[in-house]
Amino acid sequence: MPVNISVTNKPRVVIIGGGFGGIELAKKLSREDIQIVLLDKNNYHTFQPLLYQVATGGLEPDSIAFPIRKIFKHQNNFIFRMAEVLRINPEHNAIETSIGEIEYDYLILATGSRTNFFGMTDVATHAVPMKTIPEALNLRSLVLQNFEKALLTVDLPERDSLMTFVVVGGGPTGIETAGALGELKNHILPRDYPELDINKMQIHIIEKSDRLVNAMSNQSSIKAEEFLKRFDVNVWLNTGVTSYDGKKIIFSNGKQLLSQSVIWAAGVAGASIPGLGEKASFGNRIKVDCYNRVAGHANIFALGDVAAVVTAKNPNGHPMLAPVAIQQGSCLANNLSRLLRNEELIPFQYQSLGVMATVGRNHAVVELPFVKFQGILAWFVWMFVHLMTLVGFRNRLVVFVNWTWSYFSYDRGLRLIIRPFRKPL
Repeated sequence: MPVNISVTNKPRVVIIGGGFGGIELAKKLSREDIQIVLLDKNNYHTFQPLLYQVATGGLEPDSIAFPIRKIFKHQNNFIFRMAEVLRINPEHNAIETSIGEIEYDYLILATGSRTNFFGMTDVATHAVPMKTIPEALNLRSLVLQNFEKALLTVDLPERDSLMTFVVVGGGPTGIETAGALGELKNHILPRDYPELDINKMQIHIIEKSDRLVNAMSNQSSIKAEEFLKRFDVNVWLNTGVTSYDGKKIIFSNGKQLLSQSVIWAAGVAGASIPGLGEKASFGNRIKVDCYNRVAGHANIFALGDVAAVVTAKNPNGHPMLAPVAIQQGSCLANNLSRLLRNEELIPFQYQSLGVMATVGRNHAVVELPFVKFQGILAWFVWMFVHLMTLVGFRNRLVVFVNWTWSYFSYDRGLRLIIRPFRKPL
């Protein structure tokens, strides 16, 4: 299949991935006399921090997605192709893709991460991940379908399992999802399903370590747990998952629950691409130096979740967060410009701007470099930061209107089963 990308005498920079890092890098290179080719299997950029709101009916998908071509409509040195990259051939400076072979002068891997099920195939088959918009829509359909089925069954254990939701993973995604389900239980579902006893709905969050949101302080962890309990969420600490067959989940302490809805937010792995060799491998991420250059390859770079900048200070690499990817994208753009001018490169240094997570209406935890706070003020700060980080004015406006309406009406108007979710047999 012809790729149909014009051949020029300009250096070609191929970026794989339209996430935070890839988008930032391409934008920062807008004035360089180069040809930028960005590849992604979707034609849109996803604002992943708000995926859980799509999954729980708070937002529609187009509120947190933005067309990649629209982002770069005024950038003359930019080309986009929707494609899946299958393999890297560094010896030929080329990549194999679903639309054909593409050559490069510089290659940047910004492929992000994928859900990590830690080798548990039964869990991977039956649990619902939430890394993409289609997966978030699957979860939304599953939640609503379960309540529709609960209305029809007279089997009480079956009804209980349909109304029991288990969120595995006590990081920001996990507590935000569990809190959103708690809001549905307290404010939305009793009005939608008056024939059901919504008090029978159970929400559990499972965390393998001894506290929630390990990336934050102990004070924030305690507050997050306290906030979740206000939303009727059962918190299980020091508990891992050993198996799940679609109906019964078994924990490391031997206990088990009957549930037809297990939401997996327990971890991610770098979405690496074959072809770089063992030298570049660091666990499930790609080992890069302080310039984000892949080990053993002079013209291949990686940034964001897929990259591990391993130093004595960060033996496991930087945290897999959007601010890291954005800062690496900006730094790498500067260094690529320097490479083109044969100038000395500048090492990447991550500046943490803080960590935050929301646990539902009026409840959030925020840790900035010089201050920590929780509660309603933290909730407003969380909303403001996420609104400002969204791509596109329309998306910000739509999200703001939705949040305002939900806050004053105690309602979420997007409880639609657009496409039924079918569980694997």
